[in-house]
Amino acid sequence: PGDQEAGELGLAAVPGRQAAFRQALEAAVHYARAVGCPRIHVMAGRVPLGTDRAAVAGEMETTFIENLRYAADLLSQEDMIGLLEPINNRITDPRYYLNTPHHAAAILEKVGRPNLKLQLDLFHCQIMDGNLSRNLETYFPLIGHIQIAQVPGRHEPDSPGELNFPYLFELLESLSYTGYVGCEYAPKGDTLEGLGWLRSYWESRGLQHGGTSKAAK
Repeated sequence: PGDQEAGELGLAAVPGRQAAFRQALEAAVHYARAVGCPRIHVMAGRVPLGTDRAAVAGEMETTFIENLRYAADLLSQEDMIGLLEPINNRITDPRYYLNTPHHAAAILEKVGRPNLKLQLDLFHCQIMDGNLSRNLETYFPLIGHIQIAQVPGRHEPDSPGELNFPYLFELLESLSYTGYVGCEYAPKGDTLEGLGWLRSYWESRGLQHGGTSKAAK
């Protein structure tokens, strides 16, 4: 994330911070290797304070692409995947550089490295664009990780909000998604009690807790 006390939230697209980015990436790889995690979120970062987003967009894109190619080369040596996550700038972070899956897909195409993927957080995607079913289908070949939270409260999937998560989970199954779904939400209360939505979903699909088939038992 860079120097968070100085207001940074990632370095990959921030001009002038290339050396710090490389040092941070090497540290992230070290930690990922130690815990056996094959994916690293390469955070784009914020538009620098006092600058206009449109005025620095070109320089930030050039920096981002340069750093992502470096990252892809380093991660390939470790058999790891780099992930790009769009973060909404309407609620969560007005200055974050990478805001939509469309932007992320365009960057990934320009970088052209197979070990860089899209980290699609459905919370951010709904706020920026909606159209989740079509976006999941369109960008599915690029997706390396999924994250979830209800909109707008960013709580459990079964908390009051806009998103029909049982439908979205079934859509992911129909697309043959085999990766993890990260629960990046703020529990309204106890974490374990808050996972009741997952138990209910398994039961609706005829599964035991843990995702195993009742028929198989």
